[in-house]
This record gives sequence, structure tokens and C-alpha cells, in this order.
Amino acid sequence: MITAEQKPFEEIYQSIRKYKKILLLGCDSCVAVCMAGGEKEVGILASLIRLANKKNNIDMEVKEASITRQCDREFFDTVKEEILWADGILSLACGVGVQFGSEVFDGKRMIPALNTKFYGATTAQGEWSARCVGCGECVLDKYGAICPIARCSKSMLNGPCGGSQNGMCEVDPENIDCGWQLIYDRLKKLDLLENLEEVESIKDWSTGKDGGPGKIEKEDMKL
Repeated sequence: MITAEQKPFEEIYQSIRKYKKILLLGCDSCVAVCMAGGEKEVGILASLIRLANKKNNIDMEVKEASITRQCDREFFDTVKEEILWADGILSLACGVGVQFGSEVFDGKRMIPALNTKFYGATTAQGEWSARCVGCGECVLDKYGAICPIARCSKSMLNGPCGGSQNGMCEVDPENIDCGWQLIYDRLKKLDLLENLEEVESIKDWSTGKDGGPGKIEKEDMKL
């Protein structure tokens, strides 16, 4: 899932102070799971904004809404009236939702309330860790299903770097596992250590080898 964290309140508040009618729009998918932008978080943030408005004598109408996903056009239909009513939409979605909402409602000002972080997994209660960066050229088969781009602090395709000790990364020896130690241990367990004898070529970061923003099309799904 896409993970995100809410921006500091002061940063959020400063970005919306000039608006007279603001809609807080939550996203009840990925960012709701990591407790950053779901219906509950919308309610809490709306309350903080109303309190700040009262304290600063700011005249602002605040409405709240939440939809299943802000990356699919159809879900915006349920809040169309609220969006048209607002001067600005404070989106509690990932960066994809903020941008797509602005496309769907061209001319409406979409303001991000979150900082999008990474594609992650729930690794413990209240804890999410990066597992993918969406590079568009998956190499997991070569590394025992552990991504060196996401799991190595230096995103090295041919490692390790030599800076790790006792299986921990030199970037943060107390909290970050060495991605390449994880890869080695996994390949050893799978009896695939011979994979490490192959030198991986420099990654082609152009999406789909053609460059530019990524796009996927399925002709059989089009209307």
C-alpha cells in the first residue's frame, strides 16, 4: 500500500488560511490503513482547524467528507456538490489522489495535507516499512524477493557496500537492517547464493524504457 504521514499542523493551517470555504477530503484506502488520511483523521484535523480559526478570529466554513479512493474518478461523484461548494479542497490522500482530484475538478485548488512516503507493508501494530519504490523494472527474482532499491539505504544493485556491521546499516545502526544482509540470508536459505555471482547492470530508470511518466493501457478494458 502507499504510505503517508500527515504534515505538521502549522504547515497545513498556513496553506488554507486564505480560503473562506474549505473541504477536508479523506481517502479511505491506503492512507486510512496507516492512519494518516481516513475518515477518522479527517474529523480530528477538521476539529483542530475549527479551534485554530476560533482562536485567530478567522471566518472559515469547514466541511468534512471521505471517499473510498481519490485515484478513481467514480468515487468523486459522491462528493461532487461539496467540492463545487468549496474554495479549496484539503486532500488527505497520497500525492496521486491530490493530483488526480485536481484533474477531475479542473480549476479547483487541491491542497495536500499529507507527505507521501513509500509503498509499504504493515510490519507490526502501528508500524509500516518500505518494500517497493515502484521503479517499473522489478528484479525481485534475483534477490530472493527482497528489493535492493527499497531495502538498501543506498539502493545498491550490487552489494553490500562494506559499511554495515552485525547486519545493521551504517546509516542508522540501531534501527535499519542492512538490506544486503537480508538478501544474503534469504538467498542462502533458498539455496540461491549463486545469484550473487551475477553483476546486475545499471538500472534503466526510464519508465517502460520509453521515458516520461508511466502509463498502462489495456485495450480489452476500454470503452
